[in-house]
This record gives sequence, C-alpha cells and structure tokens, in this order.
Amino acid sequence: MDAQVSDNSRFSYSQEALRSLVRDALDHAHRCGASAAEVDVSEGFGHSVTVRLAEVETIEYNRDKDIGITVFFGQQRGHASTSDFLPGALRDTVEKASSIARYTASDPFAGLADPALLAGPDLPDLDLYYPWTLSVDDAIDLARRCEGRALECDARITNSEGATVYTQESQFAYGNTLGFMGGYAGSSHGVSCSVIAGVEADMQRDYWYTTARDPHDLESAEAVGQQAGMRTVRRLKARKIKTCHAPVLFEATLASGLIGHFVGAVSGGALYRKSSFLQDSLGQQVFAPRIHLREEPHRLKGFASAAVDDEGVATVARDVVVAGVVQGYFLGSYSARKLGMTSTGNAGGNHNLVLTPFGGGFDDLLRQMDRGLLVTELLGHGINNVTGDYSRGAAGFWVEHGEIQYPVQEITIAGNLKDMFRNIVAVGNDIIIRGSKITGSILVGDMTIAGD
Repeated sequence: MDAQVSDNSRFSYSQEALRSLVRDALDHAHRCGASAAEVDVSEGFGHSVTVRLAEVETIEYNRDKDIGITVFFGQQRGHASTSDFLPGALRDTVEKASSIARYTASDPFAGLADPALLAGPDLPDLDLYYPWTLSVDDAIDLARRCEGRALECDARITNSEGATVYTQESQFAYGNTLGFMGGYAGSSHGVSCSVIAGVEADMQRDYWYTTARDPHDLESAEAVGQQAGMRTVRRLKARKIKTCHAPVLFEATLASGLIGHFVGAVSGGALYRKSSFLQDSLGQQVFAPRIHLREEPHRLKGFASAAVDDEGVATVARDVVVAGVVQGYFLGSYSARKLGMTSTGNAGGNHNLVLTPFGGGFDDLLRQMDRGLLVTELLGHGINNVTGDYSRGAAGFWVEHGEIQYPVQEITIAGNLKDMFRNIVAVGNDIIIRGSKITGSILVGDMTIAGD
C-alpha cells in the first residue's frame, strides 16, 4: 500500500488542551455542588472517497468533537454533552447535567469506578496512532486501482458497487474527581471493494476489505480488488441443497461473530437483567474442552487495545475461557456492583479477544469436516439472546471428501449457541484481524441446514 505517514499532529487541540477542558469542567461541577464527576473530551477527523466504474461517486469529510459530562449528587446521576468547547458552553453543559441529577432517582449502584482499580498517571504506549497524509487525489487513485483490478480479474464481472478508501484519526482525554486523568490518540484506515458477476440470469456479488491502524499494514489496493473479484466469481452457479444435518465451517471473516455472541451473553447488562442464555456461567463448562480465549488489551496496534476502559480503570490481560470453562465476565463498575462483583475493566466493551487455534489451517479444517457446509456469508439477525437459539440465512460452499464442490445459496443454518459452543471441533490458524475478536475459521461439529 502506498502510504506516507506523518509524525505531525493535525488535531485542532493538543492533548494538554483537551485535559485542560476536562479540568475546567470538573472544577465547575464541584462549584455546582456535585459530590463526584467525570468528563470525556474527544475529537476526530478524516475523509473517505468512493469510486464506482472509475468515476468518483462520493467524497466525504468529517471533523467532530464532543464533551460528555457526568455528575453525581450522592447517588443521583446526570449526564449532558456538547460539541461547543467555548467556556460558556462548557459551564452550561455542567449545569444541565447537574440539573438532571437533582431530579433523578437515587441509584445505589451509581458512581465512579473503585479508586483502587484506576490506572496510574503513566499509561503504556500501545502504538495506536499512525496519521496518513493521504490526499483526496491519492485516495481516488487507490480506489480506482482497487476497483480496476477487481473488474479485470474475470470477464464475468459485469458491474461494480464501488471501491472505498478512508482514513480516520481521533484522540480523547478523560478525567474524574478521583484524580484520574489520561488520554491518547488513535487512527484507523481502510480499503474496500464490492463487485457483481453475472452469467445470463445468475448474478452474484461479494466484497473484500482491509483495515489497519498503520496504513503500511494494509493489503495493497490491487490485492483487495483481486480478492473481491475472485470471491464474487466463485459464487456463480450457486445451488440449493436438501435439508440435512452436517458440520458447518464458519470462514474466518464470520467466525468472530460467534465470539461476539458469547461476549454479549456474559456482559454485565445482559447478566444483571437476567436476559442471557449464559446466566451464572462463571466457572461452568460452556465451550469444548480445547477452547482457550484470552483478552489482550495491551496488544500493540490492536483495534481494541486500551490502557484504560471508559471509566479510567486499568486494563489487564486475562484468560476469559480456559479449557472451555468461563473464567470471567465483561463488567464495568455499574454492572459489577449490580452483580456484587468487581469491574473487569470493560466499561465500553471488550478488548482484543484472541481465540487460540487448534486443528491446523483452513485446508486442514476442510479435510477434518469431510462433508458439510462452508459458510462465507450470513444474512439476518436470528439470535435469541435469552435462549441462545440461532438461525441465520447463509450462503457458501458444499464440501465433500474435504474439498469444495460447488457454491450454495438460499439456505438457513440453525442450532443453539450453547450446543454450538460445546461442539466446536477446530479453530483454524487462518486468522484475519479486523476488529476486537481475533480468530481463524471455526468448525462446528453439527448443525441443521435447511434448504429445499
């Protein structure tokens, strides 16, 4: 990927200026009589370009800023926000939050994080910020090169949904009346492409994308286009299949979704509301015995890396699942208090979750499956978070004797997430990192596949 990385900040405010805004808001909250307060200040900017059939379709710029102020009067809580950083607006926002708090019912679980859990003043550098000095003209060129490669890789590719290149930079500062103050910058960049292939009445589409904090870590524009084209063409002449029970292999691009369902089920909100299919699962065997899931918040360049959570609690690496047994939940301070537990440093969500591979590469998993379904696309949102029932529209490829035979479409895969988790028989080492869940392909031993 052609890229020029600059060390010069292009933010409107310095990190110290953001922290000064935090201090000013906290001071005014104290003057308003608040017993505690926390303030988050952020700003970000970027641009994206979309090209379709070599013509520029959209150019979008964004520059945003926000201050969120939460105040406590005892255990009454109020929150207000503004995008105006002027002193008068800052004071008005604090006063609005204070007014809301005074008329809000007391909540015995409300309050700032436990002071003993807060991070110290020296936060680790997690290598998250790589500004990309990409001009709009250069972005257009990259998008055209990406789409051009996709269109030329096969004559059956007849149309395009476009190629997009984007770059985004952001920074924040957070502080509270317990004395914590911290913040840092981050970046995110990406290239994507989606095209359409057709033979007579048979039309198929597929896509590919790459994303990274450092533009040097992106796949080349041509590689993204080539992959988008190849994935689209291979879906032509898709068939329906008969309803059956068979193993299902979730491609690495989709497998992270299974981990996401687990995270949602063992997160504080679902647990204290008793709306989770994994209620009271701590210390219980939930996954197959070979499953090991670890949270690594200090992973360099990680998409979900963070030295602190949204409340200033220090993040720590930990094992979430060992030998299939749940070792911990995902809790912020409020949900932890509701459950009679301690914050796990997950206010704002999970950090990098790494699923340990076993069973070999993608081809090894196909051979182990022998006969079954490779899923490369999921449709709909048929997940019941209370019961764990799982039903999704799907498309992919039928596999016989460990080899892909033909594409399939218009099918539904169904099961229960409890059974699916316990029936994971392999996790591939074909890892694609695009977000907070890091895993290769996942092979589930048996599911219902509904077709004709």
